[in-house]
Amino acid sequence: MDRDAVILAEGLSKRLLLGAPPRPADLREALLGWSRRRRRSSTRELWALRNVDFRVEQGEVVGVVGSNGAGKTTLLRILSRITAPTEGRAEIRGRVASLLEVGTGFHPELTGRENVYLNGAILGMRGGEIAKKFDEIVAFAGVEGFLDTPVKRYSSGMRVRLAFAVAAHLEPDVLIIDEVLAVGDVAFQSQCLKKMSEVARSGRTVLFVSHSMSAVEALCTRAILLEQGRIVASGDVPDVVRRYIARTWSERRTDAERSFASRDGELEVQGIQLCDLEGAPLAAVQPGQSFALRLRVRATRRMSALKLQIALNDALGTRVAVLSSAVSGGPLDLPAGACVVQCLAQDVPLVPGVYGLELKAVVGQQEILVAPHAAELPVDGGDFFKAGALPSECASGRFLVRQAWAVEPGDGA
Repeated sequence: MDRDAVILAEGLSKRLLLGAPPRPADLREALLGWSRRRRRSSTRELWALRNVDFRVEQGEVVGVVGSNGAGKTTLLRILSRITAPTEGRAEIRGRVASLLEVGTGFHPELTGRENVYLNGAILGMRGGEIAKKFDEIVAFAGVEGFLDTPVKRYSSGMRVRLAFAVAAHLEPDVLIIDEVLAVGDVAFQSQCLKKMSEVARSGRTVLFVSHSMSAVEALCTRAILLEQGRIVASGDVPDVVRRYIARTWSERRTDAERSFASRDGELEVQGIQLCDLEGAPLAAVQPGQSFALRLRVRATRRMSALKLQIALNDALGTRVAVLSSAVSGGPLDLPAGACVVQCLAQDVPLVPGVYGLELKAVVGQQEILVAPHAAELPVDGGDFFKAGALPSECASGRFLVRQAWAVEPGDGA
């Protein structure tokens, strides 16, 4: 193995067989090989990974991104030695801690306390080393009152908090984290990202799979984009994220195909389209750009007291802004039949990423239509500060703020 590489993958491929083969009816059929022939005809092959090559050096924090089914989890399972590749090889130097699903490596019948020591032992830690970190692990996980309770009685959030605390605090050489952090609440996710940053600054290596582009941009020094089991992009995080957003958006059905109706069927939103101010459709907007959201609406009767709200949520589900028709003078007056409702958003300074649009229709105090995932708003890089590129530290927040810096003489200069 290359001395400079902590993780090395060469020609890594994984073949899966889909479909359950039938059992032979009796021993005679099994001996005649009937079931083997039927197995070949009743299953089909899927290459979850195909000829994947990459290397990760000491201290790198590498984000692995891609749509569902791209092969991300399969890659991590091979690197964690949970499953073997069909072809190629993968090598990791040093002690590895993996968190691929809720409660990975936990024994459900053992208590939280016992599982901390069990996981530490699996990582190759001595009892004294685990004891030194024990109080810190428990405090981070926030499960002090449940330490002597069997883990099978923990909620999914409690299990993932404890599992992450063990994986991050027992000082592995390589930390492998899947999207499992999405199970925790927003505060815990932020706490985990901060801890992973500390792990990376200590010189250890992190491989991080996430659908949160803001988390990847804030944490990672490099990114890999997987698509249908192959690496299609690798390099600087902003570049890979932009490619991921562009590919994801182009592959999805248009927002005009999404339809949402009120419970009584009197109001239907038949699609939300992202456009520029001239009405031309957009695939994405840039930070600071004005844009229009055009809603195709159909009502069975006239509605003269309707309020529409569109909340913008980041990849962690945190609400970052709300667009409301109340801002433009009060409730909307919709005619019976079809119409288009347009919302113009001026100079929106969102950082790059994909934002979910949550739609609500309100009459009086009653919500008559709620669509939590009505559409998506992709925000691409752009040049918000007119500096040639967006500084990575500015992209780690939620909004971009125009600013000016200067140095002035101090007193007595």
